Amino acid sequence: MQDKAYLLLEDGTLVEGRAIGKKGTSGGEICFNTGMTGYQEIYTDPSYYGQIIVNTTAHIGNYGTVETEEESAAPMIKGIVINEFSDDFSRKTSKQSLQQYLEKNNVVGIADIDTRKLVRHIRSKGAQNAIISSELSPEQLKAELKKVPSMDGLELSSVVSTKKPYFFGDATATIKIAALDVGIKTNILRSLAERGCYVQVFPAKTLFSEMNAWNPDGYFISNGPGDPSVMDYAVKTVKEILEADKPVFGICLGHQLLALAAGLTTFKMHHGHRGLNHPVKNLISGLGEMTSQNHGFAVKNEGLDKHPEIEVTHVHLNDETIMGIRLKNKKAFSVQYHPEASPGPHDSRYLFDQFLAMIKS
Repeated sequence: MQDKAYLLLEDGTLVEGRAIGKKGTSGGEICFNTGMTGYQEIYTDPSYYGQIIVNTTAHIGNYGTVETEEESAAPMIKGIVINEFSDDFSRKTSKQSLQQYLEKNNVVGIADIDTRKLVRHIRSKGAQNAIISSELSPEQLKAELKKVPSMDGLELSSVVSTKKPYFFGDATATIKIAALDVGIKTNILRSLAERGCYVQVFPAKTLFSEMNAWNPDGYFISNGPGDPSVMDYAVKTVKEILEADKPVFGICLGHQLLALAAGLTTFKMHHGHRGLNHPVKNLISGLGEMTSQNHGFAVKNEGLDKHPEIEVTHVHLNDETIMGIRLKNKKAFSVQYHPEASPGPHDSRYLFDQFLAMIKS
């Protein structure tokens, strides 16, 4: 008989299902991703550290796992919630099943769940903490759930960041980029290297002076997990990059850090944007983009009138949240979404070219 598992939400919602992955107990903030593909990239995205992922796609595991589709060294998530889980896979390049992959990487999960109903519940009630267990009773889970920290006010970038600097790309490349790793995805580094950049990736709490000693041509501020408003160390670094008038490009958390450094504020969203089909309008070109997104915090509109040097360049067409900014008096811009889109559409890859054009100019 298959092992039973429970999912308990902070609002008291209890769901029973089948245990998958590693047998055990794990808690975190529950959120959902609407992507139709790319589950391995999602699970290994450092921005998801501390979260339980609900996959809205009905079938998960059916194409197995491969090393080339990892966005970091291992899964970063605290658990997964799935409708129909497949231990069999059809892709010939896959070397192991998703079940084997989850067990190897100690990821707890639950399947046979009505994920459509659960997603509607999260959309209505908002993001909240949850816990999955294949070993504890519902009553025991209540006590364990109380121990899970709130994402609001939680600093996580220093947990997932590299512990020491490393290089990525061709050492003979003509352009040097210093990347501040607050939870960087590997495909961002690939996207820069493909465009002739040699990247040195620095730990989250690296001082500007240390990065600047390498004499880079530009700076990149990465995506990552947690609440940007408590990352004073990173905001200070970005401010110093701006004061030195160096070219800088930020993605996701990097976008929020640039906004904070420029004088704006951030807020925790009701349930965030996570998926591959988010519509964004480029206010400069007037064109629309389908984008990949993963964030539970966003930049506030309030305060823009006090900062005429900040121009909003992109907006989300569903809720009109800020998706991109640029500083008119600096060589700096950022977007809330993921132009490297792994997985996802390639509509926004031009932003990397825009960054290089800024450096070359």
